[in-house]
Amino acid sequence: MNAKKDEIVKKYIKDIKSADVWSVFKILADFVKGFDELGDLGPTVTIFGSARTKKSNPYYKKAHKLSSMLGKIGFNVMTGGGPGVMEAANRGAHEHKDIESIGLNIDLPFEQAVNPYTTKELSFDYFFSRKVMLVKYSIAYVIFPGGYGTLDELFEALTLIQTRKIIGVKVFVVGVDFYSPLIGFIKDKLVKDGMIDEDDFHMITLTDDLKLVVNEIEESLLEQIKILKEVGLEDTKYYKGLLEFSLNKNLKSR
Repeated sequence: MNAKKDEIVKKYIKDIKSADVWSVFKILADFVKGFDELGDLGPTVTIFGSARTKKSNPYYKKAHKLSSMLGKIGFNVMTGGGPGVMEAANRGAHEHKDIESIGLNIDLPFEQAVNPYTTKELSFDYFFSRKVMLVKYSIAYVIFPGGYGTLDELFEALTLIQTRKIIGVKVFVVGVDFYSPLIGFIKDKLVKDGMIDEDDFHMITLTDDLKLVVNEIEESLLEQIKILKEVGLEDTKYYKGLLEFSLNKNLKSR
């Protein structure tokens, strides 16, 4: 590691480990910024995946195609704002001028760089505050192949749905060849050994069929509108935005 990188890492560690009260204000700033900038978004789909995926990779191309399909319908697309799969997803969304291509970047010592295909970009100091924003304002999560960070986001989403902190949101895992061993482990070990219920396993839709993903996202939107109304949120901007979208797209007649 060269001297410049070493200094960046030391600064990063000092900030994370510090008991300084100013860290609390930085955390609050992350949340306030996210709530303020993202609270009025219409229907949005979050796409997760590796920052290291090359443009020639089939999953880069699939992420680009899926986000373009979603954008054509009118869904905003949100990513972590970096390169790889995130860039591909923002790139596909960026082709459609009537939607937002959102990138929620994280301040890392060296790996992450902002991709140029966002229409709305926010930068966060902390992973946990960024993860809240990536899931809070989305109606579906699509997980493409990735490393530790992507797997963390996958299991974070599943845990929130399992514990009913989030209701009505679907999780799509794209990459049958890539993810089949992991899904097999979940079924053969976690379900079989009673670590999770059978219903928990079926929260995951493993597929390479992008049209299926789009169709199921459209269908799940109506369920989420119903849930928001049942819990008394029909006066919120978020509910009204989803309802207006569904009416404009004539989703109720499907």
